[in-house]
Amino acid sequence: MTRTRLALFGGTSAFYLAIVVAVLLSTWLVTLDWKIMLFRPYQQWPELHAFLDYYVVLGQRGPTAVMVAAWLGWRSWRQHTLRPLLCLGAALLLLNVSVGSVKLGLGRLGPHYATQVGSAELFAGGDIFPSGHTANAVVTWGILAYLATTPRARRYLSALSAVVALGVGLTTVYLGTHWLSDVLLGWAAGLLVLLALPWCEPVLAVAESWILAARDRVRERLRDRRRLVPSLPVASGGPRPGFFPTRPPGPEEPAREPVGVAGGRRTPATGG
Repeated sequence: MTRTRLALFGGTSAFYLAIVVAVLLSTWLVTLDWKIMLFRPYQQWPELHAFLDYYVVLGQRGPTAVMVAAWLGWRSWRQHTLRPLLCLGAALLLLNVSVGSVKLGLGRLGPHYATQVGSAELFAGGDIFPSGHTANAVVTWGILAYLATTPRARRYLSALSAVVALGVGLTTVYLGTHWLSDVLLGWAAGLLVLLALPWCEPVLAVAESWILAARDRVRERLRDRRRLVPSLPVASGGPRPGFFPTRPPGPEEPAREPVGVAGGRRTPATGG
């Protein structure tokens, strides 16, 4: 954690807390939420609705996680390291715990389910504060910039992830599925997860070592099993060796000779 990252983490945490307090106290931010909601952007610019319905999928956890995991899995295979996939898993875990707990704790209703004009709609059984779409867009696409290997790639991917996250958040406001304050808190929540990832790096390094050691043990056991399996050569066209040994003749059973043994006696033919 560099000083710059620590300063960003502290500033983002203060911004996060300020948004929560502003909504809890029903300040001007809640009034702005209601003004935008009553303005109904989806009715003002209906021609954008079809495109933004698809664009907002870039903030859905399932599709975005699959796409990013596929890319990071390929990188893990090429670089012979599990760090990219482990970073993605740790980021999504932090996101689910932090955002999910606040959602359930505050229980805010969305604009489409609001019951009283001017109310913050808190503790009413909802789960939209902060915006999960927005926070997920920040984390899922921001992890690509976090794992970039060159400064140039990091700059480009940071700009791209910021544009995608900004667009996803504003799209949810346009569609009327989130208040503006939900989106502001979602941006802050996602950024806090990315800024906290360096603290997880030592744990991820230990997890990677443990997983690779377990993989090596499994491989060694499979090799040992292959060595224990006997491999008997079989002549081409010849009989295959049996799995059970042939029982020797007992004392009451006469020894049997195969027909046509060299040196054996032939029974003289009788004239008929």
